[in-house]
Amino acid sequence: MTGNGAFVEVDVAAGRVRGAWRGEPGAAGASAAFLGIPFAEAPVGELRFAAPVPKAPWAGVLDALEHGPTPQRGDPGITLIPEPSIPGDATLNLNVFTPSPDAGEESPALPVLVWIHGGGFVSGSAASPWYDGRAFTRDGVVVVTVSYRLGFDGFGWIEDAPSNRGVRDWLLALEWVRENIIAFGGDPDRVTLAGQSAGGGAVQTLLGMNAAQHLFHSVCSISGVTTDVTHERSETFGRELAAVLGVEPTRVGFSTLSEERIHEAEKEATAMTPATLPSLLEHGLPLGPTIDGELILRPTDESLAAGVGADKPLVLGTTDDEFSMVFAQNARKMRMIPKSFLLRKLGMPKQTMKPYLAANAEVASRGTARIGGRFLTDRMFRTALLRTVSARQDGQRVAADAAQAAMDRGVSAAARSEAPTWVYRFSWPSGVFGFAQHCLDVPFFFDCLGSPIGMDALTGPNPPQELADDVHAAAVAFIAGGDPGWEQYTEPGRSTQIFDTPTSQVAYGYRSVRPLL
Repeated sequence: MTGNGAFVEVDVAAGRVRGAWRGEPGAAGASAAFLGIPFAEAPVGELRFAAPVPKAPWAGVLDALEHGPTPQRGDPGITLIPEPSIPGDATLNLNVFTPSPDAGEESPALPVLVWIHGGGFVSGSAASPWYDGRAFTRDGVVVVTVSYRLGFDGFGWIEDAPSNRGVRDWLLALEWVRENIIAFGGDPDRVTLAGQSAGGGAVQTLLGMNAAQHLFHSVCSISGVTTDVTHERSETFGRELAAVLGVEPTRVGFSTLSEERIHEAEKEATAMTPATLPSLLEHGLPLGPTIDGELILRPTDESLAAGVGADKPLVLGTTDDEFSMVFAQNARKMRMIPKSFLLRKLGMPKQTMKPYLAANAEVASRGTARIGGRFLTDRMFRTALLRTVSARQDGQRVAADAAQAAMDRGVSAAARSEAPTWVYRFSWPSGVFGFAQHCLDVPFFFDCLGSPIGMDALTGPNPPQELADDVHAAAVAFIAGGDPGWEQYTEPGRSTQIFDTPTSQVAYGYRSVRPLL
């Protein structure tokens, strides 16, 4: 790495890139940002529905001073995070934020955070100002944020196209990190994957994927739920979309359509409405990582139960009321709807009703909209978390038994230790919504409460910096040292970190969800 005034240059496998300093080079807290580095060729023309192709070498120095193009087009109005859309074809790019060179080349390699953004696999942007890595670089962590194909281009079934193109983008980006991050002062053997919402689901998918195991060391899943779209459902959706668009379900057929036309059709087909909500609860998203028998061999929890990823430390958690905002705007109109009626409509079994309402009495006292939102959160996020933890514990026993059996047969087997699992809840209520909703924890994780863009609309005025200090410090501790700082989630205690103010604390059990299991 060499510096030149306000710029800094780094050699990567494909050529030389130029980034920019933030702060005085060599000063305490200084860092450099390399934005929009292409890790693959632009997915256009013949490459539009193909597996990603590594970026060919370039001559001279490539400026990495501005965010690259995003697969997200326009403003889909889905996430509560400011995630700008940037036009252009070279959408398979990544951003690297790194401390100054004296914390890189001449010192031990630094831990690395690779962030995969959310947005339901149909929206989101690596160019969000909230994903800027400056707070992590201040604390000695190199940050990489990844752009990947979204929606039908990234995840839709096409008769003669490779499956899981967005997943293949993640894998190629991680291969790029493994090959090049040392040039930015990062340690390729200490890579933590993290993401929120669909990004949290993405890192759990990678945790359960055999082909990805060599690419990371640990995982942090924030409000993550895996999609595990079945091949049959993916094919049905692809054929139906092709029929709506009037084309054959092939690469040639879909290639006759503009991105905008496909986006319009997929948006209509995946819209979340009161009528589609029960199907979403039952079947999940129609676009996302798909069980294709090639990259993704089985549902993620089944892979974890088989021992895949058993040696990777894992932190995972949710906010207390991820999707309560679905009903919040109609709370007054819903006051007259009986709680039991709404919960039955949302799929709650009759025998579960009484214990669930008892376990969530305080939330139920606030009205039908609030208890409906809590149930959505529990069914979509928190019960999924507990199933993942249970599957992981089963898988660790399988892995340990296999290693012991090998040693009993006299076969050399690497000693395995049970990789820890930690669970948290983010409970601080937004000053806008009055509860801890989806996306609220992201600016606390990145310690960016001072961002001038979009913060008040999510948190309200004066969000607590001391809580950001706690959440961000736990993230740094996990990325750098492998332990976020609270007790592991094990039976029978099931210790759970609760992030709230005025004090964060550890609770035992996940009781409000248990009636649903």
